Amino acid sequence: MDLKIQEIIEKIDKKLQAECIRLGDQIPYMAKEGKYLEDMRKEKLSWWTNGFFAGMNWQMYHCTGNPLYMETARKTEQELDEALRLYVGLHHDVGFQFLHTAVADYRLTGNEESKVRGLHAANLLAGRFNPIGNYIRAWNRGLPGWMIVDCLMNIPLLYWAAEEEQDPRYSYIADQHAHTALEYMQRGDGSCNHILVFDPSTGEIVERPGGQGYGEGSSWSRGQSWAIYGFALAYLHTKKPEYLDGAKRAAHYFISNIALTDYVSLVDFRAPKEPVYWDTSATACAACGLLQIAELVPELEKPLYYESAVKMLAALEEKHCDWNPENDGILLNGTGTYGKLEDTHVSLIYGDYFFVEGILRLADKGFMIW
Repeated sequence: MDLKIQEIIEKIDKKLQAECIRLGDQIPYMAKEGKYLEDMRKEKLSWWTNGFFAGMNWQMYHCTGNPLYMETARKTEQELDEALRLYVGLHHDVGFQFLHTAVADYRLTGNEESKVRGLHAANLLAGRFNPIGNYIRAWNRGLPGWMIVDCLMNIPLLYWAAEEEQDPRYSYIADQHAHTALEYMQRGDGSCNHILVFDPSTGEIVERPGGQGYGEGSSWSRGQSWAIYGFALAYLHTKKPEYLDGAKRAAHYFISNIALTDYVSLVDFRAPKEPVYWDTSATACAACGLLQIAELVPELEKPLYYESAVKMLAALEEKHCDWNPENDGILLNGTGTYGKLEDTHVSLIYGDYFFVEGILRLADKGFMIW
């Protein structure tokens, strides 16, 4: 597959500038038939995906220097102040929200107000840690014993706070959560559960629900991608070899499965053959995780991870991208939850983010947002 990186970056630049101008202050989430129909400022300001559009803009600001991208990203950052003030809607996904907005701003521009926002979010995430079981509680649904694999991608907020404040409490919590995920969420073949349910008073595991995949014991592909990238990031921040080993096991499992479907992932690797549900967002996230692993392993190990990521991004660009600047959304055929038809085969803002991050990584023009 031929991947013309510079041409793709130019198409991203053209499309994203058009979206910035068209959307104004809006925070997008899911595009159907080329249109963002929801403004998440009004629908749900605390929604977990509300940092990704800003993150994409910071990536392209870093790549191009175009001030439009910085201005657009800061609109979302300022809107999220109200989510911090209200507090109750925020949960384990504050990493997705504030790494891509406030922390990115601080890292790129030195904005002190952004640093404060990021630290507020980090303290909120740290406050969700349950030392009885050693996990960060997921969601706010009256489920204090729930832990999910997605949170591996949020704990880099704690690693950032630990470094920024020179306070090991943050990294301790991140490590404890990552270790629990490694020990109890990842299976021997490299696949993983989406959800673990603990008794929050004793730390005993009581259930492993199916979550957003097909069902209990199945293999939700975006959960696998969170594990690939999340464990790789845990190793990046700690240099603990068990996390890199976990990332590699997850990667080998993912690569083996997508090799059967032309390098684009199904929603669940252990679901019935029919109906066929794709999730391009899982493919894009996994590709970024593979590129991260490729930077961490010895030279002779790199080709498996790097070349697999290239094949995945090339397959997405060839078959699943909408480059019409008049349409919203870049990456088509993303799916949020198995069997939930309203978010099946749509454009998801986080799919666009990971696709952009992956392409910029290949060009050595990416910004390390994690």
